[in-house]
Amino acid sequence: MRPSILRRLFRRVASTAVLGLLAATLSTTTAVQPAAAAAGGLQQVTGFGSNPGNLQMYAYTPAGLPANAPLVVALHGCTQTANAYYTNSGWPKFADEWGFAVVFPQTTSANNSLSCFGWFDPAEDTRGRGEAASIVQMVEYAKQSYGSDGRRVYVTGLSAGGGMTADLLAAYPDVFAGGSVASGLPAQCATSQAAASGCQTGPQKLSPAQWGDKVRAAYPGYTGPWPRVAIWQGTSDYTVYPANATALRDQWTDVWGIGQTPASTDTLPGNTTRSVYNDASGRPAVETYSVSGMGHGLPVNPGTGDQQCGTTAAYFLNAICSTYYTGVFWGLHGGTPGGGGDQLPAPAGLTVTGTTGTTASLSWNAVQGASSYGVHRNGTKIASPTATTFTDTGLTAGTAYRYTVTAIDAAGKAGTASAQVTATTTGGSTPATCYSATNYAHVTAGRAHTSGGYVYANGSNQNMGLYNVFVTHTLKESPAGYFVIADSGCTTG
Repeated sequence: MRPSILRRLFRRVASTAVLGLLAATLSTTTAVQPAAAAAGGLQQVTGFGSNPGNLQMYAYTPAGLPANAPLVVALHGCTQTANAYYTNSGWPKFADEWGFAVVFPQTTSANNSLSCFGWFDPAEDTRGRGEAASIVQMVEYAKQSYGSDGRRVYVTGLSAGGGMTADLLAAYPDVFAGGSVASGLPAQCATSQAAASGCQTGPQKLSPAQWGDKVRAAYPGYTGPWPRVAIWQGTSDYTVYPANATALRDQWTDVWGIGQTPASTDTLPGNTTRSVYNDASGRPAVETYSVSGMGHGLPVNPGTGDQQCGTTAAYFLNAICSTYYTGVFWGLHGGTPGGGGDQLPAPAGLTVTGTTGTTASLSWNAVQGASSYGVHRNGTKIASPTATTFTDTGLTAGTAYRYTVTAIDAAGKAGTASAQVTATTTGGSTPATCYSATNYAHVTAGRAHTSGGYVYANGSNQNMGLYNVFVTHTLKESPAGYFVIADSGCTTG
């Protein structure tokens, strides 16, 4: 028997135990249907290449697709199909609206007993080999058959598809201009089946440079531009833990040569916190989207609104339309990749200029092209002043409030959010209160919030460590709503 056949046979037997976490929450009665069952525009493509990874190719091409349109490659998760991703992810909606083709690769139980892409197998996820090579052949087919623009090819994936996405970005930075990893793994986190489950529950504690080295080693000698990467993660994901999102952020910010401190953070629908890491020119190179309370899956938001998409199903969770924000980040909506072009920059110099017991006054620098500004208190928009100053009224004495500001253009589109500032109203001299609990309990109780898999104390924004039930801290609240870490002792006077 040929070695390749033996390898695939071994993968079918061993992968059920190793990768069971990736399908742990799927009902045992769920049937996996072939992608050919999709209605309408999803079509199977054969003869796209030598196909060393034994994958199937499905594609959606909108009517009237122009030449040199972008191309998106969308990878399903374990136990899923191309049809499931086509039906539920929302990509066809924006392909129609913005004009691009979508390729949906599909693996099967012939490759892996759970139909997982082989993100953990060097024979499948490295340059020129296996499934990775098959996916790149699909890209070449799309360029030749649909006229897709080779400079604007993007890849996205969920769970095991997210792990393969990261591997493809590392192995083929000359093919993919951007990627989006949803509930996935850092590139080359695991290089064997035995190491796969360990990555899911907690990747190695590597430095950003060490994570970046894994990308640089995937295509030695590459000197071209790196892909722009979006990272989506639910804070309550216990299949692929939030620590993976932190590792992905460290990995790709290091590859870009930028720090791990975001240039801006803001709050999006669905209890989502977006953190933006800019390149040297000030354009977003890496963005993380932390969805508070969401489990393992792709965030969707069913509806007919401009920023809504998808349908809920197994591993498609109602929170926010991640497809919309990913497409905007890549520039598929007609803007510049990385969120530039038609998006106004973040206002600089946001400052608290004064407080009283019931008010907080703010000021910031003007943004060229802004018709007005959006003022956000604790993540909710509260005002749209045309001036660069604003006084918030009706507040509670002795309480901390978090503010960001966005510039809004003449069409009503908001740009990138400013850095966050905290204003604490005067008065309200209530005694300090102390709370000892796990990081998870602090977030649940509203004393802390999450970003990128980490927990931060409300008010002080002190980093409390990973979002889980294993890390415990004591928080001191004074004044109301303002928390600081007080592990060494907490007095209530």
